[in-house]
Formats: sequence, C-alpha cells, structure tokens
Amino acid sequence: MAENFDRYHCQMALPGFAREGQMQLKNARVLIVGAGGLGCPVGQYLAAAGIGLIGLADDDLISESNLHRQILFTPQDIGLSKAAVAAARLQLQNPGIQVLPLQIRVDVRNIMELLADYDLVVDGTDNFESKYLLNDGCVILGKPLVYGAIYRYEGQVAILNVPLDNGRFSANYRDIFPEIANGSLVPNCSDGGVLPTLAGMIGCMQATEVLKYFANRNAVLADKLSVVNILDGSKYQVSLSRNEQIQINDLEGHMIVEILDYETLLKGSYQLIDVRSFKEHAAFNIGGELLPLSSFSGNLGTLMQGLDVEKPIVCYCTTGKRSKEAAMMLKEAYPHAQVYSLKRGIQHLMDGQA
Repeated sequence: MAENFDRYHCQMALPGFAREGQMQLKNARVLIVGAGGLGCPVGQYLAAAGIGLIGLADDDLISESNLHRQILFTPQDIGLSKAAVAAARLQLQNPGIQVLPLQIRVDVRNIMELLADYDLVVDGTDNFESKYLLNDGCVILGKPLVYGAIYRYEGQVAILNVPLDNGRFSANYRDIFPEIANGSLVPNCSDGGVLPTLAGMIGCMQATEVLKYFANRNAVLADKLSVVNILDGSKYQVSLSRNEQIQINDLEGHMIVEILDYETLLKGSYQLIDVRSFKEHAAFNIGGELLPLSSFSGNLGTLMQGLDVEKPIVCYCTTGKRSKEAAMMLKEAYPHAQVYSLKRGIQHLMDGQA
C-alpha cells in the first residue's frame, strides 16, 4: 500500500492532509455525470489525486465539435462512446484506482439506483433539467453534489447539500434557482460560445471541492457560490442559505423525453421539427418544419398550427441537446402528444456531407 502512495507524496505533504487524507480519497466513491467540458478535467484530476472509485455516466458519442474543450478525446475517438473512452484514459492515467464507464442517460427512472452506489456526485451536465434532477436525487438521498456551470466567459462552482455538524444540510440547487429555467433563453456552447480554458478552470475547481470534501471538509464551498469571469479576471462569492419552504421528497414532476435513434426514424412516419437556427437549417437539414428553439417561449401555439399533435413528432438539432429541450417544452404544452428527441442529432450526417 505504501508503494501505491508514493505518487501522492506532494499532496500528502500538505498541512492537515497526510496519510489519513489520502486514505479518505482512496476509499471515496465519486460519480461524475457528464464526460464533457467539465467532466473531462474533473475526471483527470480526481484520477490523478487517487479517488478510489470513479463512475463516469454519459450516453453521448464523441464529435469533432467536442474536441476543443473535452480534452480527454482525440480525432481518432470521433464516433466512440464518451464514457468508455474517458474511463479508459483515466484508468491508464492511474492504474491504482477503479474507473467505471456508465454508458447511460441519467433520468428519473434510473437516478435513485445509480446515486445510491456513490458518496458524492459531480454535475458535469450542460442542461437545466439534468441539474434539477441530480439535485433532487441528491437531496432525497442525502448526498453532496458538486455543481458547475459555464456560460460564455463566466463560470460557477458550489458544493451543494453538504451534511453539516448540526444535522442539517447546506443549500441546494433549488435554493439558488427555485424554478427550472427556460433552456431556450440560455444558448448552448455552439450558439453562445465558450473558451475551452473556462471549462478547464471550472472543472478543476469542481475537482478541488471533491478533494476538500473528503480530506478537509471544513474548507469546502458549502453555502457559497463562487463565480469566475475570465474576460475581466474577476472572481467573487455569493452567500447561499436554505429555503425551508422548498421541500424535495420525491422526483414527481421530472419529465422524461423519449429519445429516438436515426434508424428508427427512417423506418417510421414522423413529423419532423428542426429546432436549429435558419442559417443552420439552410446549410443542411433532413426535412421537416423549421421552428427555432429560441422562438418557442410564449409562442408554441402559433408555431404548432401547421402540425398535428395527434401524430408522432420528432425534434432534431445538431447534437441532440436543443431538440431535447424543445421536446420537453412541447410535452409540457401537449402532455398527450407523442414527442421525441432525435438521439445525438444530425452531426454524423453533417460530417458525412463534408
């Protein structure tokens, strides 16, 4: 065991860390949900630091547009599973730990069983519905959640739902954002843009919170939200507090959007909705109505006049992120409609046209 700890000498030399702190990391079980811009650096540093068991949950495939910020992947990995490739790279980085690839989409049907196996969860997702789902699952099970988010030049980090000495828990995501935000109002990386270095910085900060939680819990960002702006170099903290009026007792209300793969789409009869921009649609599309996601808010009734909600509808975009948000909004407006999101979008078709 002492031989395995040689690589950790520098962190074990820190005041208050020592061998006891390293043993805490060795015995820790951490789940990272999302092996993207945040999940990659989180995974790299947790593996390097010696977290004993790391689970990587992501059902997505690697695309060329991922490579500028998802630094575990190379051009040779395009088309392969993010979870599988990332787990293999992390396992090579540190053979003394265990890294589990979980090629699944985390949803309301599997989240409770999945979270039960881990001591702490890291949020590496890029959409609001996943963040609320992870938060609510962690609150119900009493597990800490390391939150991270990036938008253009700004990033946020906090550790949520931390058990406190008084038997209570620190603030959670719903104490910061009580209601789920309209995803169409916040552009994704493709639309809004992001510098890869910001993803790396926020991912490193998330990894730091994980390490502090197991080795020195008194120093974590509980009840604090750290905000970083890399454009002007500013950094500040916002104090958080629990809202006792917000009670999370179950996962009722978390909507499931069914995912349809491209092969099934070709075999069936579906109404298609392209939720990308006019420019993207004009450059390449697979048919259907053009209804940009940005136009959905407060305007769905008018937009849907040319479609029959009694027939199956498939929303599509480039990667599957915007189409999932659009499908959720349609499902909320038309609960009885058959609404699907095209799995992983049409990126593979666009690549074939290049």
